[in-house]
Amino acid sequence: MQFHHDNTTCQSCAQRFNSVFCKAREEYVNAINEQKICTGYKKGQVLFNEGAYPFGVYCINEGKVKLSHQGDDGKEQIIRLLKSGDVLGYRALLSGDRYGASAVALEDTKVCFIPKDIFVSVLKNDTGLAFEMMKLLSDELHKAEVKLTHLAQKPIRERLAETLLFIKETYGFEEDGITLNVRLSREEIANLVGTATESTIRLLSDFKKDGMVELDGKKIKILQHKLLLQTANLQD
Repeated sequence: MQFHHDNTTCQSCAQRFNSVFCKAREEYVNAINEQKICTGYKKGQVLFNEGAYPFGVYCINEGKVKLSHQGDDGKEQIIRLLKSGDVLGYRALLSGDRYGASAVALEDTKVCFIPKDIFVSVLKNDTGLAFEMMKLLSDELHKAEVKLTHLAQKPIRERLAETLLFIKETYGFEEDGITLNVRLSREEIANLVGTATESTIRLLSDFKKDGMVELDGKKIKILQHKLLLQTANLQD
């Protein structure tokens, strides 16, 4: 069940300068603030479904969200992981397409919905925001190209190590400085890697034996960051 959360104003939002709205002019931020709708989603709840038409964009005020696509075989493929300050739903809205993926809350999440009319109007009039949107779209295209290349060329072991590092870059660590600050199932990790769940379970066990990680249910601790970097075949 969705719930309305306290309407944090866009002007005072802690995420404003971490998001695409960082360069938006004050008058347009005020216009967005007047029309936005703030809603809370419980863990596992759907923000929007693949195949639906967009009526606006979503800005994550607090929490974590996954964007996932349903394959022809019915298997989920996680496309992106999102955090506080991230905006989602903009690609489909700007291209006039249906959503190409579903958005699901990974934990209790607070989201502000910005209706299509006000978002498009502001985008047409605010060159700063339009430029930030172009940068955002370019960055997502680059990431998609890199992921496609890695799926085609990298062994699964390297891809799993890279995925763990990507999760760490996205959500960081808990207060202990080693536990990934998100709870993902083995299946969800496998979907990010692009492999079978069984392969992910086996390789995580290998990583544990090698002393790179420690596993406690859905909690994953990264014990040897440099070794994980080497395994991922990435530059430090």
